Amino acid sequence: MSVCEVRNLSKSYPSFILSDISFGLTGGRITGFIGRNGAGKTTTIKAILGFIHPDCGEVSYFGLPFSENEREIKQRIGFSTGAVNYYPKKKIRNIVAVTKTFYNNWDEAAYREYLKLFSLDENKMPCELSEGMKVKLNLLIALSHRAEILILDEPTSGLDPFSRDELLESFVELKNRGVAILFSTHITSDIEKCADDIMYIRKGKLAANCSKNEFCQNYCKSGETLEEAVLRMEKEVKA
Repeated sequence: MSVCEVRNLSKSYPSFILSDISFGLTGGRITGFIGRNGAGKTTTIKAILGFIHPDCGEVSYFGLPFSENEREIKQRIGFSTGAVNYYPKKKIRNIVAVTKTFYNNWDEAAYREYLKLFSLDENKMPCELSEGMKVKLNLLIALSHRAEILILDEPTSGLDPFSRDELLESFVELKNRGVAILFSTHITSDIEKCADDIMYIRKGKLAANCSKNEFCQNYCKSGETLEEAVLRMEKEVKA
C-alpha cells in the first residue's frame, strides 16, 4: 500500500527548475533517491515536507492531502538531514524529555526499544557521540513517535564507511518492521546495499523511477555496477 503519493510536483528558481516529479512510497520498502549534487534531491524533499511551496503539484500521505492535513501528517512521519546539532552539553534523556512533549503519540516503549537497537546511552551528551551515532539519535527520536515514513536527506554524508554500514543495517531492520524509507544520496554503493527501489534525478527531472532490479536490467550495461551506469548516463547527457 502506498503511504505517500507525489504527483506532478514542480518548482522554479532563476537558475534551477524542478519539473513534473511524480512518485510513491510503500511501507516496508527502501527507496534510494540518487543524483549528483544540485540535481534536485533536496528541493524535492523540502517540497514534499512543506519547507518550500511548490509552484504546482499534489502531495498526499496516508490518503490525506498534505496541504490540508500538515499537522496531523507530521505526527506520523520522521525527517532527518544527517546529524542534527542538538544542545551538545545536554544529556540525551533531557533532550528527549523536551522533544517528546511535541508529539501526541510518543511511545515510551518504542523509545526504549530503539535506544537498545541503536546502542545509544541516554546518559551521554551529543558532544560525546560519533557522527554516525548522532544520526542514529535523530532516527531514535523520529521513530519513537511511531513514524511510519522516514524521509532522510543525505543521512550517510560525511560518515566513515563503518558508520555508514551500521546505519544502512538499521534501515533494513526498520524496513522489516514496515517503515517506508526515502533517503537521498550521491553515494551509489549505499543504494546497492539496501535499496528496494531507485529514483534517479537529473537536472530537475526524474530520469528513472523503478525497482533496483529493473534499474539494473534497463540501464546497466553488461558487467557495469550501478555506480558505473549512473556515471556513464551523466556523461552521456553532457555529450
